[in-house]
Amino acid sequence: MNSETKQTELWRGNFGNAYVDRNKATEKNIQRVTRIYAEILSHTNAVPPASILEVGANIGINLRALARITSARLLALEPNQKARDRLIADNVIDSERIFNSTASDIPLEDDEVDLVFTSGVLIHIPEEKLESAYRQMHRVAGRYVLSIEYFSQTPVTVPYRGETEALFKRDFGGMWLDLFDDLEPVANGFFWRRTTGMDDLNWWLFRKR
Repeated sequence: MNSETKQTELWRGNFGNAYVDRNKATEKNIQRVTRIYAEILSHTNAVPPASILEVGANIGINLRALARITSARLLALEPNQKARDRLIADNVIDSERIFNSTASDIPLEDDEVDLVFTSGVLIHIPEEKLESAYRQMHRVAGRYVLSIEYFSQTPVTVPYRGETEALFKRDFGGMWLDLFDDLEPVANGFFWRRTTGMDDLNWWLFRKR
C-alpha cells in the first residue's frame, strides 16, 4: 500500500526533524500529559487496555506519560527517523515495538492492540488519505479507538509553519461514527489551554461493540 503523500514527505524530512527539536520531554510536560491521559483512561476502568498503540508518536511524550499510569504494552508508529531514534535513545520503548510507517499503512494484525490512538496527527493527514487512516486504525484496534485533535464543525485547511496543506481541522469524532457502525461513544471532552496547558484539543473515545 502506498501511503506516501506530500505531507508524509514533510514529516519524514527536515520539517519533521524541526518538530522533533521543538518538542521537549520535560518533567513538567510529561506531568501535564499524564493528567489528561489519566482522565481519559478512567473511562476504560471496567476493561482497561492491555496494549496501546500511538499512531504518530514523535519523541514519545504521550507514551512516557502512559507508562506512569498503565501497565499496558506500549507500541509506537512514527515515520520520522529522528523521532524514532529519540524513542530508542531515551528508552521510551523497545525498538521492536516501534514501526516506521504511517496511519494509512499500519503493520499489525486485525484487532492486535486493545487501544489505538492519535494525538495531533489526524489534523496533518490530507482528505484523500484520511479514510484509509481511519480504516487502518479501526482494523488493528481490538477494543478502543481514541482521537485527540483540533475540531471544526466544517472541514477547513489552516496555514501551518509556512505550509498551506499541512494542517486540517474537521469533526474527527463524527467521522469515526460516520464510517463505523460497530463503534459506540464512551466519552469525549475538551482540553482547554488555560487550565490544562494543552493546545485547545477535543478528544473522543470509542469502544467497539
